Amino acid sequence: MSQTSSSGPSQKSSGSIKVWNPEDPVFWETQGHKVASRNLWISVFCLFLAFCVWMLFSAVTVRLNAVGFNFTNQQLFLLTALPSITGAVLRVPYSFAIPIFGGRRWTAYSTAFLIIPCLWLGFAVQNKETSLYSFAAIALLCGLGGANFASSMSNISFFFPKAKQGSALGINGGLGNLGVSVMQFVVPLAISYGLFSFLGGEGVPQSNGSVLWMENAAWIWIPFLVVASLAAWFGMNDLATSKASFSEMIPILWQKHMWILSILYLSTFGSFIGFSAGFAMLTKTQFPEVSVLQYVFIGPLLGALARSVGGVMADRFGGVRVTGTNFIIMVFLTIAVFFTLPSGGEGGSFAAFFTIFMLLFLTAGLGSGSAFQMIAVVFRRFTFYRIKNKGGSDNEANRVAITDTASALGFISAIGAIGGFFIPKAFSYSLSLTGSPAGALKIFLVFYVACIVITWFIYGKDQFMTKSQK
Repeated sequence: MSQTSSSGPSQKSSGSIKVWNPEDPVFWETQGHKVASRNLWISVFCLFLAFCVWMLFSAVTVRLNAVGFNFTNQQLFLLTALPSITGAVLRVPYSFAIPIFGGRRWTAYSTAFLIIPCLWLGFAVQNKETSLYSFAAIALLCGLGGANFASSMSNISFFFPKAKQGSALGINGGLGNLGVSVMQFVVPLAISYGLFSFLGGEGVPQSNGSVLWMENAAWIWIPFLVVASLAAWFGMNDLATSKASFSEMIPILWQKHMWILSILYLSTFGSFIGFSAGFAMLTKTQFPEVSVLQYVFIGPLLGALARSVGGVMADRFGGVRVTGTNFIIMVFLTIAVFFTLPSGGEGGSFAAFFTIFMLLFLTAGLGSGSAFQMIAVVFRRFTFYRIKNKGGSDNEANRVAITDTASALGFISAIGAIGGFFIPKAFSYSLSLTGSPAGALKIFLVFYVACIVITWFIYGKDQFMTKSQK
């Protein structure tokens, strides 16, 4: 990594910074903090919108039949789950994008591309002849919003010193995750008014006298995506020090800690995004008399806000402590859910069910932030000493550690996103086989217990238990 002292970043007019050393206290206080903060907040705005688009079908599918379509519940569940597949799979190549193309360029391009599925979906919902396959293609394109998470977090990890990475990644990921909640809150309001009727759209009357303009669910995000893309292009920076080739990043796949830490992140972020996608439908099956759509945004809101807190807590108390304790709480909350479920269509407590799931959203979000900080700490530490033990210099060890960490964050976030597909499908299979979600909950419970064991017995050693974890 290039070194400097108190001099400012060496920058081209194109927004590319040649020299960047956030670990130098003088450089950070005089120049680095300002530049990093600007890039962080633009990144937050872009990632926020990416999450809005990624989970868009979770709000659209429940209303498709109300505006003239005739899809089965299984087909609607499929449309809800498909964005999580592309969001997970494409996080792998997206994790390579920043070192290859640069953070400014890639953030602008990837944000602008999300205009395509939004535009297409707005027209598709107005045509009652639109096929399931067309909606599936749009859903897969919406999944690109989920892939943006990998490149966004990788990019921000280059800007901040190790001691502040947990907080920075927590803010970026947490406020980005907030897009799920905001989207679920905004869409029901947006489709109630003819915001884009000047483009020729016609509302669909409902039996209760209301009118739905479903195209608004997608089109309302387009102006914001345009603004965010321009902000990224003109306000962000490419770091020359983050450049790396594919051959330099691919060896991360042979690092055992990449796969072990993926399990922890799948349990935390996978739970957050999976519950976000499936909670409304789960509630409908267990408590059909309750209109939960007006409350569905609360869970993702709590989880998103908690993610930022998780990153800060991990910086203060250590990622292992926070993550391990969080998994213990998730185990007890999952056990508590069993006592709130109805049996044979009778009994159960919606108030308790809802409250416990809100706490699960909260812990899933908090754990996402602390686990992500833990991943960065573990990879930087192991990679640095691995290179040093091979005779490498401090500069070389730092450079490889930064590259490996950014690549690992991308790969691990890809695996975590699979939860958005797995959890709704697990609930669906459990309900179809037994009429109850208890089977799926038992699987989640075992998974959380396994994560407690992994966290404490693999990473709970003295060198990982210090407060700073620097």
